[in-house]
Amino acid sequence: MAAQEIESGTTWGKELWDQFDNLATHTQKGIDFFERFGNFIRDRSAIEVEYALKLRRLVKNYQPKKNKEDEENEFSSLIAFKNVLKEVADLAGQREVVAENLQNQVLQGIMLLAKNLRDERKKALNQGAGLTQSLHTQIGTLDRAKRSYEKAFREAEKAIEGYHKADADFHLSRADVEKQRVNMNIRNSQSEDAKSEYANQLQITNKQQQQHYQIALPEVFNKLQELDEKRTRGMKEFIKRAADVEYEVSPIIARCLEGMVKAADSINEKDDSMIVIEKYQSGFQPPGDIPFEDLSKPDPDASNNSQTHNSSTGLNHMTGKGTTKDKLKKRVGIFGIFTGNKNNLTTDGLKEDFSDLPPTQRRKKLTAKVQELQQKVAQEQAASDGLMKMKGVYEANSMLGDPRTVEEQLNESVSRLDRLRQELLRYQKLLEQANNQTFIQHSPQSNRVTQNGQRSSRHSNGSSNHENSHEDNGEDHPDDAGSLSSSASPESGLGTSHTSLPGSGQGSTNEQPMNEEYYEAETPLGTCRALYPFDATSEGSIPMSEGEELQVIEVDQGDGWTRVRRFSSKGWEEGFVPTSYIECTLYA
Repeated sequence: MAAQEIESGTTWGKELWDQFDNLATHTQKGIDFFERFGNFIRDRSAIEVEYALKLRRLVKNYQPKKNKEDEENEFSSLIAFKNVLKEVADLAGQREVVAENLQNQVLQGIMLLAKNLRDERKKALNQGAGLTQSLHTQIGTLDRAKRSYEKAFREAEKAIEGYHKADADFHLSRADVEKQRVNMNIRNSQSEDAKSEYANQLQITNKQQQQHYQIALPEVFNKLQELDEKRTRGMKEFIKRAADVEYEVSPIIARCLEGMVKAADSINEKDDSMIVIEKYQSGFQPPGDIPFEDLSKPDPDASNNSQTHNSSTGLNHMTGKGTTKDKLKKRVGIFGIFTGNKNNLTTDGLKEDFSDLPPTQRRKKLTAKVQELQQKVAQEQAASDGLMKMKGVYEANSMLGDPRTVEEQLNESVSRLDRLRQELLRYQKLLEQANNQTFIQHSPQSNRVTQNGQRSSRHSNGSSNHENSHEDNGEDHPDDAGSLSSSASPESGLGTSHTSLPGSGQGSTNEQPMNEEYYEAETPLGTCRALYPFDATSEGSIPMSEGEELQVIEVDQGDGWTRVRRFSSKGWEEGFVPTSYIECTLYA
């Protein structure tokens, strides 16, 4: 290969025979540039690692929080976003693969090749420097031989001239002439010897110089050319290798992008709308027509209502500012003292029988609870059957184990199975009752004034009158909180005042003032501002104008209404307003 290049006349050894220093500088700059390319790959790999790390941190920061209730009815947009986050995490993994391959397959190769090039260059330059030094030494020897020859020649010429003068001078003795002749012969001999030495050194120098510039030094230059071409070729190969690293992960990245597109295509706005309906549907009926009240007809309860309203206004006016939410929660407790039904709460703050939920949501929760218990019963039954088989095997062969240990586990399993079956039967009855129960409501806020599917009378004198009495068995009627639950509603006297309580648990017709031991002034939870004007068209609601400031007395219980207090020309009055019409600021 080198011989062909030399013959073609395109080699550094022939074309650049006198550019040793420039070639040394050029090869040094080339290797420095190659190492700079390696630094570029190293920094790019670090950027890929940092990019992958930031992508993973981004996925972690925007990962939706796990919510068991939301997982049951996840929106397609949320599912799609979770899938997008997974694809982004996969993209981060591919960037890490790119960084790793750039380091292992490109950067290490560049560093190794650069080291080899430096070693080869140093060796070639040392060889070239040695050849040059040897040539310079020979040239110096030639110069010394030439100077010796020149000196001997001049002395020989001077000796010859002295001899001829002595031979022509008749006044000198023959001995002096002979002395000059001997000196001439000696100088001529020395001159010839110096001439021969000079000719010999000249021949050696010319041969070494020819060898140096035509063979030895071109070989060195060709080595430099070869390593420089190797460096250039390596640059080409490693750039392509870096691109190949990207090509190798591009199909996976393409699949990640396809996954994002697929996730986007999976979003269905209609399905999400149905999930919203399923999640928030209460099951109550829309409010009916508001009856016309003929003021010309005498109202036997007008005086009682007026007295109740006045006392309510007085008590509300006495309500002081407060920041403790626990006092508001005691509102239910005040009326709960007249009933013995105390349902335990679940981990999510709901009653065990979900009686505090709207009908549709309650049926949904009960159905999920029944399915959960059925699964637990099936699992416990399978475990019990397994223990029975194991007990039989141990009884047949006592060498395998002690049947008594299995019998203890079996008894515990049977006991757990009985408890699960009883609980399942209980929730099945509750679900059956919820499915058979018909809810007829006339306004959204009347969710808070119902009792066993019937509305309380507005003019009940502090108690709710019902056509039928209900037997409390602790399970079939979990919502039987007594008629006082209705008395605490917006439609009743207690909805806007706490000045009256039933005289007895049997529904007294005489209105009694509230005992001070049961009375506790409600402190506002915060304030709210009306975003839109609202006309009180339904029972228990109060009007408000846009921008009006009101006090929040009770937050939204899931029915879309918030109980507030406002001061008007009639004094303090309380009622319900749509939650979506106000902007609340609760106290800390």
